[in-house]
Amino acid sequence: MTRVLGIESSCDETAAAVVRDGREILSSVVVSQAAEHAEYGGVVPEIAGRSHLREILPVVDRALADAHLDLDDVDAIAVTSRPGLIGSLLVGVSTAKALAFSRGLPLVAVDHLEAHAWAAVMESEGAPYPCTALIVSGGHTSLYRADSPLRLTRLATTLDDAAGEAFDKVAWLLGLDYPGGPSVARLADEGDPDAIAFPRYTPRGRASSGGDPPAFSFSGLKTAVLYHLRGGDALAPTPAPEDIPDRAAVAASFQEAVVDQLVARTIETTRAEGLDTVLVVGGVACNRRLRERMHAEAERAGLRAVFPSPAYCTDNAAMIAGLGFERLRAGEVAGWNLDASPR
Repeated sequence: MTRVLGIESSCDETAAAVVRDGREILSSVVVSQAAEHAEYGGVVPEIAGRSHLREILPVVDRALADAHLDLDDVDAIAVTSRPGLIGSLLVGVSTAKALAFSRGLPLVAVDHLEAHAWAAVMESEGAPYPCTALIVSGGHTSLYRADSPLRLTRLATTLDDAAGEAFDKVAWLLGLDYPGGPSVARLADEGDPDAIAFPRYTPRGRASSGGDPPAFSFSGLKTAVLYHLRGGDALAPTPAPEDIPDRAAVAASFQEAVVDQLVARTIETTRAEGLDTVLVVGGVACNRRLRERMHAEAERAGLRAVFPSPAYCTDNAAMIAGLGFERLRAGEVAGWNLDASPR
């Protein structure tokens, strides 16, 4: 029985969790900074770093208390060391190193993206490997081939914006709250997803690890929304949100264009790799329309789509502790010279 304390501070959530044997979540505490960044319409790195400094130790204390454990009861400490905002990452890495050193505990470095993929496995029975993993959030939109929890090969990425970033920008254009994903989705429920024919990016090349990596793109879609709001005139002023007569239709049609691209590329890639399971993870995996479409299209293609619970789609430390256990079991222990990396 191995209990791992996980620490996550890669972007704008300060999180800590205790997980037993890689899957059993004993506690999970997440403090969001969304309210602090809302007035800027996106994450401000300096504000994020200062917030992590303020919250990190209280969050760790709460995670241990919720698990009914003391630090002396923990067997290892896992921390996100990459990728992310460098200032934010350094807060988590420094805290983890100090706690591990003070108790003589193993220190495990975890890749944030690999941990997202583990989040879908952590809550499911058995091991789905090999499979594909779609990691889709505000900072990342990529497809991976996952041959094991510790062996991921990138097959596709975005040429420009991540899907979640595009949601944030369209939400700003429509006068909706930050973060954009949930607010656009709520408005989209009131609109017709077929009302506006926004473009879908179609990359060249076969979607498989044997050829050129295919890619996503959301910048053109975002621009198409802007031009639609300006009545097709690129030089016209952007109307105020209250002057947009078809806001719900715009939100619904935009969301459908994003979902179409994510689903099509993921199903195509999974079939090209000869696999039968896809993990869909990251903050955008909370989107109800994406879940509906991915499950439906996967079933139609004879595949299986696996999503984490919404609480473990967004950034959290349970996935860090869970994957940390797998790395610890493989003998991958970090040295005291561990540093953070934004890439």
